[in-house]
Amino acid sequence: MASGHFTLAKDGGLIETGIPYGILHSYENIPAYISPDTRSGCSRVADIVVKAINESSGGFKLGLTTGKTPAGLYHELVKRFQNSEVSFADVQIFSIDEYYPVSHDALQSRNRRLHEEFLSLVDVKAENVHIPDGETPRENISEYCAQFDKMARELDLLVIGVGEQGQVGFNEAGSSEKSRTRTVLLSYKSRKRQARNFNGDLVATPKTAITMGISTMMSAKRVVLMAWGEDKAKAVFDIVEGKPDPACPASFLQRHENISMYVDENAACMLTRNVAPWLVGPCEWTPKFIRKAVVWLCEQVGKPILKLTQQDYLEHSLGELLEQKGAYDKININVFNDLQHTITGWPGGKPDADDSTRPVASAPFPKRIVIFSPHPDDDVISMGGTFIRLVEQGHEVHVAYQTSGNVAVHDDVVYQMVDAANELGFADRREQVRELIRTKKPGEPEPRALLDIKGAIRRSEARSAVRSFGLNEDTNAHFLNLPFYETGGIKKGERTQKDIDIIKALLNEVKPHQIYVAGDLADPHGTHRVCTEAVLEALEQCQSEQWLQECHCWLYRGAWMEWELGKVDMAVPLSPDELIKKRHAIYRHLSQKDIMPFPGDDPREFWQRAEERTQNTAALYNALGMAEYQAIEVFVKLF
Repeated sequence: MASGHFTLAKDGGLIETGIPYGILHSYENIPAYISPDTRSGCSRVADIVVKAINESSGGFKLGLTTGKTPAGLYHELVKRFQNSEVSFADVQIFSIDEYYPVSHDALQSRNRRLHEEFLSLVDVKAENVHIPDGETPRENISEYCAQFDKMARELDLLVIGVGEQGQVGFNEAGSSEKSRTRTVLLSYKSRKRQARNFNGDLVATPKTAITMGISTMMSAKRVVLMAWGEDKAKAVFDIVEGKPDPACPASFLQRHENISMYVDENAACMLTRNVAPWLVGPCEWTPKFIRKAVVWLCEQVGKPILKLTQQDYLEHSLGELLEQKGAYDKININVFNDLQHTITGWPGGKPDADDSTRPVASAPFPKRIVIFSPHPDDDVISMGGTFIRLVEQGHEVHVAYQTSGNVAVHDDVVYQMVDAANELGFADRREQVRELIRTKKPGEPEPRALLDIKGAIRRSEARSAVRSFGLNEDTNAHFLNLPFYETGGIKKGERTQKDIDIIKALLNEVKPHQIYVAGDLADPHGTHRVCTEAVLEALEQCQSEQWLQECHCWLYRGAWMEWELGKVDMAVPLSPDELIKKRHAIYRHLSQKDIMPFPGDDPREFWQRAEERTQNTAALYNALGMAEYQAIEVFVKLF
């Protein structure tokens, strides 16, 4: 149901109105079209597809991709069809890849997914659908790929999403720009990533796939690339501004004569026109945008803020800033003070203190606070030091675990837990649990009884973590178990009003003065984003509540990325002892140590990632001329 995807409001930046096309895209080898969010981006791509089909004289050949990236596009195209804006009756559909071997009706089959999300919901004819056949006998596969490649050449329009490492289809690092439709051996890293579609089961994840080749894609008359979410930002930069490189297969498509890329603001965050827009054209110089520019300049010249010179500004295309905002030394002092005032040891406000330059008001004190944690460990991983300090400074802190996190518990952990219970004489259900695990079907949702056990394990870990630093786990730890998550598999459902109502009930019970929410923007369809948007929608529906008029919402980041300093509103420094307390709280989440089922591409444990991230932030503050701290957790104020 819900509104569009969450994105931060723009605060200053490039003034694009009136900038000639060539200047706006001057750093780009493929023109990038940036939309505020995924939904509007998918709408723009749908406009292209619908217009191309409606203007064709018949027999239109459309190439499509599967996965998370095009999901919003398919939803939009189905809506356009239902509104009689387009017909697919005379359209030839070509899908670019498929696992191999895989049956047509397998849950994870690209064939099945494309039919469920798009083909079965429009008027496309069965004989016009061409999806690589994952059931082709091995002795015939080479001949089959050659025939498919011949049919798939010279598509009228090819619309494809790109992967985190610049993959297109299953063309991964090392793919040749001359490659054609073929079978490919999936790397271990790729299979770990694809295992998300197989309930985290690496054994059940195919080792090979069929994919359209780069040269086949290059033969299309027009190519549209899509990427949504911050986890695609590095790939988008390499594809749009980098050089053609086998390490980023989609970058070869720069050589296409009719290609464009559609991204949301989060996926575009590393492009030059976002990182340093003053290099591209005129800008709107708001205080935060000035801070962004000055921090960037410090990084370029390797100086702290107060040592920047007028020549530094002029030599790095920041003359417009000086023209509009005055002398460089005044700008230096203003930005230094601005950044200095983000630092506070009192994230809930310091009682009876002058708060005119502090990020948080001193009154009321103590405050009622709700920390929303998407999974049962995000709270301590992402803002554990601040969490601990809020508790120790006497605030009434509540933590709300939005999902059970049950699918992220390895079977071996379940074995260990029931063995311990048996040894203690509390229960003897080992054989029953073993049978539950034995009856699991690879790649399919787990039995509900097993998921309930795993959910209980994660709840016990979360309770232990907050108990370790003095929070009452019986009264102040809330397990919401939002329904959208409880599908039993990696693919989650859509958030509904049921999810919103659960959050609203807690908010209206606590009536908080402060709310902390995960601000992760990486995955446009991931659990963190859905959880964040559920909280924001609940707050929107609580607009008439009196408590909300005195409430402020702070956004923290996850274990992978951090807020850029140009956006930070509050920075909470941690001492060495506080960092150890945070680490010990993370340690309580034993099921997530050592054998995390979904660690991403970073092999380190969560506590290691979290410490490096916060220590890097402290080093950045220090390099800019601030005091040197052991670590710093930073937050952006939403309202």
